Amino acid sequence: MRRILVVGSSGAGKSTLAGELARRLELPLIHLDRHYWRPGWVAPTGDEFRAEVAALAARPAWVMDGNYAGTLDLRLPRADLLVLCDPHRLRCLGRVLRRRWARRVEPRPDLPEGCPERVDLDLLRYVWRYPRHSRPRVLRAVAAYAPGLPVRRLRGRPDVARFLEGWGKQP
Repeated sequence: MRRILVVGSSGAGKSTLAGELARRLELPLIHLDRHYWRPGWVAPTGDEFRAEVAALAARPAWVMDGNYAGTLDLRLPRADLLVLCDPHRLRCLGRVLRRRWARRVEPRPDLPEGCPERVDLDLLRYVWRYPRHSRPRVLRAVAAYAPGLPVRRLRGRPDVARFLEGWGKQP
């Protein structure tokens, strides 16, 4: 496996898992949030971001975390594995709120400079709606763009621990 795509709701553990996979497999780590957001949480134009994602996906090896459904058509065909982080939405909401509190001073490493951790009603709605709206969209994209792509769905910490058991160096 040289290209692993990690997706899931905010608070699902995507960035943490992607970082651990990249470390164990000694692969480059790509946090799409760092490429998408500009300082002050300003979004790029769609064409600008798609071009950047196409270049990132064309690289020979990576672990990439981030949803950005509008670019799944570029990333899924290049991936060797899709990991869907899919804990219960209440767990994701709790993690988002806890993360906001914990990162009130020091920014998260997966966010770009000038984009401090924030929680707003749109983010909370996104997390709540993810199982019904975004997860099916990801699975439809797999069927459309990469029907043979292996998909690993991780529902919680035990699934993550079992998944990581077979992947390279332990800490």
